[in-house]
Amino acid sequence: MNLVEWLKRIMVGFGATWVMWLLIALSVVSVAIMLERGWFFYSIRDDLVKLAHELRRLLRDGDIEGAVKRMQASPSAEGAVVVAGLLESDRGPKAAEEAMRGAAALQRMRLERRLAYLGTLGNNAPFIGLFGTVIGVIMAFDELGKHAQGPATAAAAAMAPTTVMSAIAEALVATGVGLFVAIPAVAANNFFQRRAKQILANTDTLSCVLLSYLFAVEVGQAPRPSAVPRADAAPAKARVSKPKVATEDEES
Repeated sequence: MNLVEWLKRIMVGFGATWVMWLLIALSVVSVAIMLERGWFFYSIRDDLVKLAHELRRLLRDGDIEGAVKRMQASPSAEGAVVVAGLLESDRGPKAAEEAMRGAAALQRMRLERRLAYLGTLGNNAPFIGLFGTVIGVIMAFDELGKHAQGPATAAAAAMAPTTVMSAIAEALVATGVGLFVAIPAVAANNFFQRRAKQILANTDTLSCVLLSYLFAVEVGQAPRPSAVPRADAAPAKARVSKPKVATEDEES
């Protein structure tokens, strides 16, 4: 038995049904990811216009601690990035910029989590369906070959086209299922990617508000704010009073 015949028997033996079940399972996972990502983006929404206005007002008053509390109260990714810059504001605008850049990278990972699965499924589901179609076509030609090798009776000749057409129809169903799985995955991936880019653009806007204030402080055009208390700051050492040594006059 040569390799082609062996592979043909395996494909004909398993058929194309397992391909469709695989696509259905992948589709269920993709729908779960769509729902999870949709809820995630819904939960981090905030009024960015109002948030930027309040940030400007607090910075204009020099209230860094109040700005930190306001940004921490926001569920948005933009607020989390600005908090990182505010905590480093006493070290200058360069330190705040680097802190916000690192926080933005972490937020990007949160925003794009599991989106690679949707992109991969959208690109490859049609090919998986096409693989099922190929298996169906092989089954159709295998059935046609069996009828050609069998006894040339009227019943066999009438049955051959029906069997072949049924196998080809099954093959085309696999392609249809592949497209049905791929289209929603591609659409959802594009939507969430666009939403992530919009959030990161909003992050740059709020970061520029903070950096403009810190540069104004650096050149003396804005009042220098008080330092923000750090959670990792070491506690101050308690002062230990030295025992007083009595002098001779005091002893007398």
